[in-house]
Amino acid sequence: MTFSALHQPSARAAAAPRTRRSILTGAFALAAGAALPLAAAGRAYSAAAPDIIGCTAWGARAASEPVVVLANGPERIIVHHTATANVTDYSKQRAFALARAIQTYHMDAQGWIDTGQHFTVSRGAFVLEGRHNSLAELRTGTRQVRAAHCVGQNTVSIGIENEGTYTSQVPPAAQYAALADLCAHICDQYGLPASEIYGHRDFNATSCPGDRLYALLPTLRKDVAARLGTPVADPAEAADPIGDLVRQATGRPASTYAEYLPAGLLP
Repeated sequence: MTFSALHQPSARAAAAPRTRRSILTGAFALAAGAALPLAAAGRAYSAAAPDIIGCTAWGARAASEPVVVLANGPERIIVHHTATANVTDYSKQRAFALARAIQTYHMDAQGWIDTGQHFTVSRGAFVLEGRHNSLAELRTGTRQVRAAHCVGQNTVSIGIENEGTYTSQVPPAAQYAALADLCAHICDQYGLPASEIYGHRDFNATSCPGDRLYALLPTLRKDVAARLGTPVADPAEAADPIGDLVRQATGRPASTYAEYLPAGLLP
C-alpha cells in the first residue's frame, strides 16, 4: 500500500439498491500459494457476515485523535498488499502482530491518527479491523470512516490490506477466499456491485497490490458476484470504468511510494 495519503472531500454517492446474498456453494484449495482459486461445489457460503476481529481484540492503541465518520458510504473497494514477507505462520497471533506493526508504522512513522486501511486480511485468512470504527460503520451499512490508504480515494472507498507480497506469487487460497467473503459482505452492506473492486495502482503510481494479485481482480469480481447472486457485467459492454475513475480522481502522484514495514516491527 502507499504510505502517503490525502483526505479529500467527495460528494455523497447515490445509494445503490441493496442485493440479498444467496446461499451458494464453492470450494477452494487450502494449500499456501495454490493456483488461482475458483468456485466449485463443496463449501456453502451464507449471507452471514464474515468473522471480523475488532481493534480491541488485536490490541490496537487508541487513535491519536477522533476518527472521522463521514456521512457518505463508499463508492468502491480498493485492494492492497502489505509488501511484507510471504510467511508460513498462519496463526492468529501472527495476524495480531501484523495489525499492531502496521498501526505502529502508520502512527509513529507516518504521523497518521490510526491505521490507514479499513480492514486487513492475514495470510492465515484472519480478517481484522484496521482503522477504529470501520467495523461498526460496516455493520450499519450507511456511512464510512475516513481513511488513509489511497490518495484521492480516502473518503469514497474501503481499503483492504492483504498480508504478503504478490508481485510474483498468488495469495494462499484461504486468504483469497477470506478476501472474497469480505468484499462480498462490504458490497452487500453498502449496495455496491462487484464491478466496483479495484487495485491500488488504478489510482496511484504504485505497484500495489502486486502483479499477481492485481491479475486476480477480474476473477475476484466474478467470485464476489457469485456470492452476491448477481450477474457479472460483460467487459465488452463496460465503458472503461477504470479510466473514468482515474479521470475523476485528483491525479496520480508523480513518484512511487514505499510499500513495506521497517525492520524490527515484525519478527
